[in-house]
Amino acid sequence: MTFSIIARDPETGHFGVAVSTAVPCVGAMVPHVKPGVGAIATQSFTNVRLGVDGLKLIELGLTSEAALISLLVQDEEASLRQVAGIDRDNTPYVYSGDGCVDWYGSHEGEHYSVQGNMLVGEDTINAMAEAFEGSKGFLGERLIRALEAGQAAGGDKRGRESAALLVAPLRHDDHLSKIDIRVDQHTDPVAELRRLGDMVIGHFQEVLAEARDLQARKLEAEKS
Repeated sequence: MTFSIIARDPETGHFGVAVSTAVPCVGAMVPHVKPGVGAIATQSFTNVRLGVDGLKLIELGLTSEAALISLLVQDEEASLRQVAGIDRDNTPYVYSGDGCVDWYGSHEGEHYSVQGNMLVGEDTINAMAEAFEGSKGFLGERLIRALEAGQAAGGDKRGRESAALLVAPLRHDDHLSKIDIRVDQHTDPVAELRRLGDMVIGHFQEVLAEARDLQARKLEAEKS
């Protein structure tokens, strides 16, 4: 039904999620991030509470694993869920219930995990992991590359319809660096996400460079 990647950049602290599926408006359901707290992707007969409440529990001090397990044991349809989370400790946790539709599975790496269900096959997951590990730079760009690799390897076996990228800013009050791109319905949603992502991420990097330049000039002025 869906393939996604969650990650944390250990150098910057950014959390992010990228996802694509064969139903509309995936960005409103699957990806959840919170600055300085974590990232969660909840999919396969999606239970949005796993994302919303999971981040609240992580913020209270639970690991992503403890937070999601505590919610899954209360979920009467947990066997249908697939959910992944990552917290400040960088260790991802992924759960795939045995009621998920084949092919389903996941791959956990350092600072990230990829997961999917109702896929053409395992190649989708493997390609996403390889693309993410082989890329450098801003987290949002790396997430899009992973999504592109997953789509090229087969993706959702029912087809394609929507995609999304969500990257949390470093602080709650840092509205300029939040990235929330949603392709709600498109014949090639990952390609459209790339087109929009290139514009948004380019603007983000310009804003970041200007902020760094301003900070450098302020420090220089204080010295003089």
